[in-house]
Amino acid sequence: MKLLSLSVLCLCAATAMAAAPRARDLGVPFEGTPGPLNAITDVAGVLVGHTTLLDSSDPAHLIRTGVTAVLPRGQDSLSLPTFAGSVALNGNGEMTGTAWVEESGMLEGPVVLTNTHSVGVVRDAVIAWRVRAKAADATGFWWSLPVVAETWDGYLNDINGFHVRPEHVFAALDNAKAGAVPEGNVGGGTGMICHEFKCGIGTASRRVAVGKTLYTVGVLVQANYGVRDTLRIAGVPVGQHLTEHRVYKDPRLSETGSIIVVVATDAPLLPHQLKRIARRAGLGVARNGTYAGNGSGDIFIAFSTANAEAVRDQALNEAKFVGNDSIDPLFQGTVEATEEAIINAMIAARDLHGQGGRYAIAIPQDGLRDVLKRYNRLNP
Repeated sequence: MKLLSLSVLCLCAATAMAAAPRARDLGVPFEGTPGPLNAITDVAGVLVGHTTLLDSSDPAHLIRTGVTAVLPRGQDSLSLPTFAGSVALNGNGEMTGTAWVEESGMLEGPVVLTNTHSVGVVRDAVIAWRVRAKAADATGFWWSLPVVAETWDGYLNDINGFHVRPEHVFAALDNAKAGAVPEGNVGGGTGMICHEFKCGIGTASRRVAVGKTLYTVGVLVQANYGVRDTLRIAGVPVGQHLTEHRVYKDPRLSETGSIIVVVATDAPLLPHQLKRIARRAGLGVARNGTYAGNGSGDIFIAFSTANAEAVRDQALNEAKFVGNDSIDPLFQGTVEATEEAIINAMIAARDLHGQGGRYAIAIPQDGLRDVLKRYNRLNP
């Protein structure tokens, strides 16, 4: 397989996607107030890294895949966990490590996204990354149950070629950055399809007030779900108008794709509250037209970067948390940011030829604007 060096490959992906328009640039209206970057990295300390694998040198084995890593506390994620909670809307998918997240209320390390058949190698590589960094716990061991999630890219990618290797995972983790997050055909989202349009990685954020304090909710998605007819954008049945170049020739086919949603916040929340936050991501996905079909893997995780001192495994800890009666703005921000992150993924994606002569087109931006205008839903 012919590849650029990984560092150059990652840099090229970031540069190529940086100038891509986002949904708001096209006039798509959304509710709520985003953070400065309108990205998960608006939550201070959160870093995102991608390794994008695109190779067409062997026509029988086209590579369209990769790895995306979210580090909740930057490089401190090696040794300092976050309070977290996870939930599955429909479980035909995988997110490793969630049994311990549920039991302990902690996310220990990063969240890493890839394709379905690369979960094992990515999980093992995350452990090796921690061992390499010598971030042993108090017992002297590098005990780890990493959180690695997947969606299926086998329509475009040679998924049974097992092209994701440990060094690709290391590159995504080591090169994770703050700032703007490349979207679309990057990282784990390289070969993904959403509502029969090319899709992939997307992100968005919301600034919300809880009492007199402003907090940030950031969302990153790897979107690979949905059929065309149910697609709604800003409440408009866009999929019923943009009907050309369908991936599935039989419109009666049910939804069989998946989506992973990672929610980050700087609001002080306890694990059971973060599980409630993660559950609200499903409402954001639903706004865009999914019904979480039988074959869909819709799995969400939420973490809070607050309460750093309370997760240091001391004999007695104290944590602050938002009261349940004050949590609604964070619920709303999660729904809004999830909705927008998915559309950002769709807008940023580009047409892609794949395995077996298959093809997925990006959503036609002029056509989308025309449909929204027809429904008086286009911002100037």
